[in-house]
Amino acid sequence: MNDYERIARIIEYLDAHHVEQPDLHQLAGLVHLSTFHFHRLFSSWAGVTPKDFLQCLTVAHARDLLRNGESVMGAALDAGLSGPGRLHDLCVNLEAATPGEVKSGGEGMDLGYGLSQTPFGSWLVAESPRGLCHLSFIDDPDDATARLKEDWPRARLMRDDPLAERLADDVFDESQRKTGQAPLRAFVRGTPFQVRVWRALLRIPRGALTSYGRLAEFVGHPSAARAVGNAVGDNPLAWIIPCHRVIRETGIVGNYRWGRVRKRVALAWEGAQPSARRGRQPKCPEPRERLGEEGLAEAGEPR
Repeated sequence: MNDYERIARIIEYLDAHHVEQPDLHQLAGLVHLSTFHFHRLFSSWAGVTPKDFLQCLTVAHARDLLRNGESVMGAALDAGLSGPGRLHDLCVNLEAATPGEVKSGGEGMDLGYGLSQTPFGSWLVAESPRGLCHLSFIDDPDDATARLKEDWPRARLMRDDPLAERLADDVFDESQRKTGQAPLRAFVRGTPFQVRVWRALLRIPRGALTSYGRLAEFVGHPSAARAVGNAVGDNPLAWIIPCHRVIRETGIVGNYRWGRVRKRVALAWEGAQPSARRGRQPKCPEPRERLGEEGLAEAGEPR
């Protein structure tokens, strides 16, 4: 059992038994560790003590983040910023594939792909010459690789695990990041509506959340919350495009393409990191565009 599996088991237990307020001894026993080793492992993994971390899992905390996320995201949109973020938040340049590139299925394109470990289990990363094109948390490597081939059926795939390891270090280890470093490049397949939603997700800072309804307002279509939810669920780049920062208006976390428990663990871990509690905001410019009715129609919503 790796660290993420231990933490996930704790979260699942707390979902069912939070009213009982289990103590440190009970939690350590669930993952077959002494209280000393459990406390040390947990604090090393999360960056905070188990007690502080668990406070980040409450509905009340989620509602506070919702309020903060909405105000910060709105200010970012007004300022034309991508990733209002904090000192160490990632900046991402998101480029959409053309219809012709989507139709070709990656023909003539070389994709490097690899697997590595993250704080939330294994992930599969793929990169094209235009940037990252696939990123998913995985439980079955064979199944994940098959899905990558479905997305880019005519591309040439070349195994490159160091690629995935370097990205994991850059994304999850703040000591590896520097202020003003070059943005990550992302190359995605999606309709204009989906790309608009994904660009809006990039503006939600770490340690903040927004709701599906508010996200629909931010992309200029307040009545299209369902279409926005579908676009959030179709996100091709786990974590890089932070769809995990969108929850229900009630403060309930809701579903996640890569597992509800993983989403809860990720939100609490992210909110507990020191950089999520600091207020400095680097500017990561990105063009602002409005989505026309054509994009909305492509998403399945009436004109």
